[in-house]
Amino acid sequence: MKTNLSRNFPATDFSDDFAGWPPEATVFPIAGVDLRVLPGTHPFVAAEETAIRENWVKETAANPALFDGRLIFQQRLWLGQEGISGEGYVTPFSAFMYWRRQPHREGGLHIFAYPMLESVDGALVAIRMGAHTANPGQVYFAAGSLEPEDIVDGRCDIEANMRREVHEETGLDLAQSAAGQGLYASHAKRTVTLFRLFRFDLTADEMVERIEAHMLVAEDKEIAGAVAIRSADRDAHPYNIFMLPVIDWYFGKSGA
Repeated sequence: MKTNLSRNFPATDFSDDFAGWPPEATVFPIAGVDLRVLPGTHPFVAAEETAIRENWVKETAANPALFDGRLIFQQRLWLGQEGISGEGYVTPFSAFMYWRRQPHREGGLHIFAYPMLESVDGALVAIRMGAHTANPGQVYFAAGSLEPEDIVDGRCDIEANMRREVHEETGLDLAQSAAGQGLYASHAKRTVTLFRLFRFDLTADEMVERIEAHMLVAEDKEIAGAVAIRSADRDAHPYNIFMLPVIDWYFGKSGA
């Protein structure tokens, strides 16, 4: 995966009107990604400090298990011939939770990576989130927001994020899979999903069994189970909305 993109190419500022980007909820290939982390406070956080604090009181009253950790929240994103580049800030999770509750989600953008775990028998393996998490019961690939530990030399390391999230949540090691050649993206609701296929030499049932065994010893009990996805049926599981174009693409592409 290319990670050092030149800024010397025609690009579109995603923080405006999405002009020049493919339509929402479609999948498109990208050449690489370069996300720079800036020092200081995200302008959205500075402007909405009081509202963020008040919303967090409500969030934690409803779900006391929530933790106000840190993630990388984007201020700008560009799409050009060499891929997606962006600028963001280390931001409290509480600010992200407030942002995502806004109808138009103005003031920032979220970008995260989906490592698509593919079995040898042609299924995708995902996880179901626990009831105490920010996305209770939802099914999606083992993934999480970019965090400070994913920053290397002032930029986000997407591959490191995928390796870490998969290992923490499933116990599987992406180094033991065959990584797909292509990097893809999709966007909706001012959120960009990056994804890549990782094929394991295991059946879907074997992968699910390994994940469920890992759940018994994992320090962080975020997930409630693992599921094998065998079709693009949107009603098969309670999918996170950002999963839908990805499974449509995969099963349409593979002819399954």
